[in-house]
Amino acid sequence: MTLCRCLNIPARYVNGHLGDIGVPVVDPMDFSAWMEVYLDGAWRTFDPRNNKPRIGRIVVARGRDATDIPLINSFGPHTLKSFRVWTYEVSSVDEVVTP
Repeated sequence: MTLCRCLNIPARYVNGHLGDIGVPVVDPMDFSAWMEVYLDGAWRTFDPRNNKPRIGRIVVARGRDATDIPLINSFGPHTLKSFRVWTYEVSSVDEVVTP
């Protein structure tokens, strides 16, 4: 991202959920971060960690960097009892699948 900004190319940090649609499941689905760069009139996704095209990204937040959009920003102890995310591939916006 820094290189893009040095070249006056708009870039932003994105965090969210990266599902396992269309890839062999090696690790469990997890929250992830990637970058978006403004090229040819549209925001394009680049993911240096996974380094391959993926579908099913669920954006939680966008910002200049990780300090703009932490997944949690508070003080004191936290106890996470349960957390589940399901992702399904759909062929159109009208088709919605619920668990």
